[in-house]
Amino acid sequence: MSDKSTSMKAILPETWGGEMRALLTIGIPMALAQLVQFSPYIADTLMIGRIGPTEIAAAAIGSVLYFLLWMLANGPISAVTPLVSQALGRHSGERKDVRRTVRMSVWACFLMMPLIIGLLLLTEPIMIFAGQDPEVAALAQSYVLVLAPGLPFTLAVMSLRNFLASIERTIVPFLLVASSALVNVLLNWVLIFGNLGAPALGLIGAGIASSIACIYSFFAFVTYIKWDSKARSFDLFSNLWHPDWDRMRDLLRLGWPISVTVTFEGMLFNAGVLIAGAVGVIEQAGFQIALNAASTAFMMPYGLAMAGAVRIGLARGAGNNGAERRAATTTILASVLAIGIFAVPVAFVPEIVAAFYFNMDAVDTRPVFEYVVIFLPLAAGFMFFDAVQVACNQLLRGLADVKWPMIITGISYWMIGFPVAYYTALHTDIGAKGIWYGLMAGLIAAFIGLGIRLWLQIRRPSHT
Repeated sequence: MSDKSTSMKAILPETWGGEMRALLTIGIPMALAQLVQFSPYIADTLMIGRIGPTEIAAAAIGSVLYFLLWMLANGPISAVTPLVSQALGRHSGERKDVRRTVRMSVWACFLMMPLIIGLLLLTEPIMIFAGQDPEVAALAQSYVLVLAPGLPFTLAVMSLRNFLASIERTIVPFLLVASSALVNVLLNWVLIFGNLGAPALGLIGAGIASSIACIYSFFAFVTYIKWDSKARSFDLFSNLWHPDWDRMRDLLRLGWPISVTVTFEGMLFNAGVLIAGAVGVIEQAGFQIALNAASTAFMMPYGLAMAGAVRIGLARGAGNNGAERRAATTTILASVLAIGIFAVPVAFVPEIVAAFYFNMDAVDTRPVFEYVVIFLPLAAGFMFFDAVQVACNQLLRGLADVKWPMIITGISYWMIGFPVAYYTALHTDIGAKGIWYGLMAGLIAAFIGLGIRLWLQIRRPSHT
C-alpha cells in the first residue's frame, strides 16, 4: 500500500461511525467557535436591550447594511475551504497551493475596506429612503461607522479559521474565539454603561467594543499560526506582500457565487427587519431580538456544516465517492440533531428565552418582550429547515459547486420567501407574524432545491 493510500485512509474513514467521529472531531469545536464568535452580537443585543427600544431598532437596521457588506465580502473567504481541502485531499503534504490561497484571501479582506467604508457612510439616507424612523436611522449610521474598522479583521479571522479547520486544528481556534468574545463583553460593560470611569457611550460603545475585539482576534490567530508546528509548516506569511493575482482570480471566480448566495439568504432576513420597521418600531425591536435568538441557535448546525464542507472537500480531492456520501449524510444528521437542542426551549418556553434579553423591571421594554414571546415559537418552526439547507449548501460549497446553489437560493428566498413575508405582514391582518411565515416558506423551498442538487452531485462518481 502506498504512503498516499495509507494517508488517505487515515483522513477518510471507510465506515459511517468513523466518518461521524471525524466530522465531530473538527465539527464540535467549529460549531462552538461559531457560536462563541457570534456571541458578541448576542452580548450587544442583550446589553443594548437594557437601554431602550430606539437603540435596539438602530442596532437592527444598522446591522442590515453592515451584514450585507459582510455577506458580499464573505465569498472569497469561504472559497478558502474547498480550495484548501481539495488540495490536501489530492496530496496531504501540499504546502505551496494552500499558502497561495490563504495569503490572497487575507489580501482580499483588506482590499475591500475602502469600498466598505464608503457604503456605510450611506446608511442614514438609505434607511430613511426605506421608510425607517429618521432618529433611528441617524443613530444606526453612527453605530455602523464604529463597527466598520473591525470588519476586515473579522473576515481575515474567518479565512485563517477555514485554513486551520482543513488541517484539523480546531480546539485552540475555539479558545481564541472565546477569548475574543470575553474581550468584547468586558469592553461592552465598560463602554455601553460607563463603568471603570469610562463615559457611558450606549450603542456607540457597543460598536467600539466589537471593533477592538475583532482586531485582537486577528492578531491572536496570527500568533497561534506562527506557534503551532503543523500550521507553521505552511509558512503562510512568507512573501506576504507579494501579490498572486492568478490565485486572487481563483478566489473571486469561486467566491462571487458564494457571496451572492449568502447575500440572498441574509438579505431575506434583513428585509424582514425592514418590513417589521414598516409595521412599527416596537414590532421591529421584537423581531430583531427573536431573530437574534434564532440566529444564535443556527450557529451550531452552521459550524457542523462548515466542518462537513471540509470533510466532503477532502473526499472530492481524493476522488472517493463513497466518502463523499458518508460526509454528506453524517453532516445533515448532525446538523438536525444540533438544532433540535435549541429549538425545543425556543418553542415551548419562549418567556424564559425572551427574559434573557430584558430588564424585566423596565416598563418601556414590556411591549417588546410580549412580541418576542409571540415570535419565538414561529422562529423555532423554521429552524429545522434552516439547519438542513445550510448543511446542503455548505456541502455543495465543499464540492466547489457554487453556481446552482446561487440560483436555487435566489428563487427560494426572493421569488417565494420575500413575497410571502411582504404580503402577509403588510397587507393582511396577520401583521409582523407574517414575516416569519415568509422566512419559513423560503427556507423550505431552499432545503428542497439544495437537497436535490446535493443528491445529484454525490450519486455519480467524482473524478480527481
